[in-house]
Amino acid sequence: MTEPQTPDLDRALGFTIPGRHARGRIVRVGPVLEDILSAHAYPPAIEALLAEALTLTALIGSTLKDPTGQLTLQTQTEAGVVKLLVCDYRGGELRGYVQFDADKLADQPEAPSLFALFGTGYLAITFDLASSGERYQGIVPLDGESLADAAQHYFEQSEQIPSLIRLGVAKSGRVAGGLFLQHLPEGEDGRERLHVRMDHPEWEHVAILGGTMGADELANPALPLETLVWRLFNEEDEVRVLGATHLMRGCRCTVEHIAQVLAQFPAGERAEMADADGLIRVDCAFCAKVIAIPASDGLVT
Repeated sequence: MTEPQTPDLDRALGFTIPGRHARGRIVRVGPVLEDILSAHAYPPAIEALLAEALTLTALIGSTLKDPTGQLTLQTQTEAGVVKLLVCDYRGGELRGYVQFDADKLADQPEAPSLFALFGTGYLAITFDLASSGERYQGIVPLDGESLADAAQHYFEQSEQIPSLIRLGVAKSGRVAGGLFLQHLPEGEDGRERLHVRMDHPEWEHVAILGGTMGADELANPALPLETLVWRLFNEEDEVRVLGATHLMRGCRCTVEHIAQVLAQFPAGERAEMADADGLIRVDCAFCAKVIAIPASDGLVT
């Protein structure tokens, strides 16, 4: 009798293909996605969009070598259904939310196009490296059929790194997976890239194989991430699997954190923020909680 397999969820796995000068990252998000989405009453189309965005954020964020660094993905939109989409990743923690126009969404089909969702929009990807104090950002148009297309264009245009990104969201919307491949023409990560060719034969080979990965495979929790990597690259001479990163829901809206932020305001300004009960009510868009903090000097520390 075959023992039931433990679902492979909320994990990011890195790997390299030395013979092809390529690196990759594969993720699958499940309970974390459930926790984030269940905090909001999003319509199905918005849930699917946020699931895709969170998976993309986990893919890119988990490549950070700085464990205290943060990756933020944000859309800037004009005349679309979505007013604002923000996701971020820090140390394995994911969070995200969407602001949208319900009336405009009601006029759209069940699965709106990227243009319908964002109009003339842009995708901003920001890296904050806490250990070095560096911060850099790239912005690209929200062109193509999906967020994956826009992010792929970011790396090809802003970073000048040949890249492939694939995302898959289960029909339930509460499990999603992603694949991120990049070519490093000069070999080992960190070396100066003297040339970047999108048509390099090594990269074409890796990209073709990566393109065969189905969305249903990426979002299938019964398939271990290592199995998916093996399916793609089992004919390569060597594939090095790197350490895995555990993913979790993370929000920084604790009473202590908010109190510290409010303590930076003068007592008079805090009094103006307070309601009739003397409480400053802070609404966290990420987790849909309202936290009440007393505005008096002795309680905001």
